[in-house]
Amino acid sequence: MRWNGQELGVEDATALPGLGRLDGFVRSVQTPEFAGITFHEVLAKSALNKVPGPSRMPFGWTINPYRGCSHACRYCFARPTHEYLDLDGGDDFDRQIVVKVNVADVLRRELGRASWQRHPVALGTNTDPYQRAEGRYALMPRIIDELTASRTPFSILTKGTLLRRDLDRLADASRHVSVDIAMSIAIYDDALQQSVEHGTPTAPARLATVRAVREAGLDCGVFLMPILPYLTDTRAHLDEALRRASEAGATSVVHTALRLKPGVKEWYFQWLARDHPELLPKYRAMYPGRVADAPKDYRRWLAARVRPLMRAHGLARGEESPVTGGPAHSAPQSSTATSLWEPDVRGGSVPPTLF
Repeated sequence: MRWNGQELGVEDATALPGLGRLDGFVRSVQTPEFAGITFHEVLAKSALNKVPGPSRMPFGWTINPYRGCSHACRYCFARPTHEYLDLDGGDDFDRQIVVKVNVADVLRRELGRASWQRHPVALGTNTDPYQRAEGRYALMPRIIDELTASRTPFSILTKGTLLRRDLDRLADASRHVSVDIAMSIAIYDDALQQSVEHGTPTAPARLATVRAVREAGLDCGVFLMPILPYLTDTRAHLDEALRRASEAGATSVVHTALRLKPGVKEWYFQWLARDHPELLPKYRAMYPGRVADAPKDYRRWLAARVRPLMRAHGLARGEESPVTGGPAHSAPQSSTATSLWEPDVRGGSVPPTLF
């Protein structure tokens, strides 16, 4: 095991570029069990992130214990956030993981403020809180405890089967606050899944986690998203996906077509050129230039294909939060809370969601 200890506030050539001179940077860590991955431990200045929303829902709140994600999904929309750290949104996003080691302590302080009005909080809407690093750092148990103790409702969206470790804690939390859980399972073809999101647990492992959540007495939705044009949008694949979600006990399903914003599109197209070069012309036609969304006609066609399959398998359509992108909270959302966010006063370009 190799530990790269860092003195606070000292520049180091091996430090994460965007954190090398920040007092919050603690050290970088590499271990054999996470070959090829470097963890950059930081002391967070904030845990709760305010997310602006549309006028009908002024804002939402999220917690991101990690930045970067070893799940390595080629289509991950959060990839461009690594550029704020002078890193790229490709391999660096998959292998350079920022860990907010004190996030639970900071969260406890923020939840204890008189201004906090117990708005629903979403986890897993940027990078996954149950990625492999959580097995080492175990940040989620205390986050769950702090949210529960403050009677703050929360939701979790994850691809990580490590969620099962915390099921007893989540079941207990649900007796005191609203807890919404969803498992993201986009691909039900094993070879394709290992190609496009090779760091994630298999679909069967995630479906088993859905069953475990249901057996613990909690609802569990499935996010069938993104649906990949020409790859996972066939009737056969969608029918199989919905059948297996239903058999696992999913209480709802959310589905959307692939979205490729700048900074993500390049990385996804690189994978496509390697593994499915015959599809590149079709994708370039669907997502020209800086266009991020699939064409409206395609989205309407996809909805029409999925709708009868949902009915056939007895599945309700779930709701995605228009603000955070996670499961829509079953708890009511107030619009009168006082903001905890303060502008970044450190003079850097790193957005306030980092610390």
